[in-house]
Amino acid sequence: MKREYKELAQAAHKAKLNAYSPYSKFRVGAAILTENGEIFTGCNIENSSYGLTICAERVAVFNAISSGASKFIAIAVVSDDYGFTPPCGACRQVLSDLAGDIDFVMIDSKERSKIIKLSALLPFAFSGNNLKRSLKIVK
Repeated sequence: MKREYKELAQAAHKAKLNAYSPYSKFRVGAAILTENGEIFTGCNIENSSYGLTICAERVAVFNAISSGASKFIAIAVVSDDYGFTPPCGACRQVLSDLAGDIDFVMIDSKERSKIIKLSALLPFAFSGNNLKRSLKIVK
């Protein structure tokens, strides 16, 4: 794994410690890397109304965007799971829309890693291009 991805994984591990998961006990940490080397983190934050829960990946990318970042290289995700933790559908869509076809780095509880392009996790993603095309049709 690239040195910068190892640093990203460490940041995700640290973020996981702040996870608020009293219901599922499933702690997740994420860290997203910008083109200029900045790292922004996030953790999952649960709510008793599960639909209002937010995943670590979305917290990380929203944290980055709200801080002025806009170009990304990779996101790392860690959990307590012995296997790899892929992003949920909502996170795949948000990352596709806001971060583009970045590397998605998964680290399991044994420190093994798997790197996959976001486009492989969400083929045929809906995007702003779909909206632009539909506006042309309506006019």
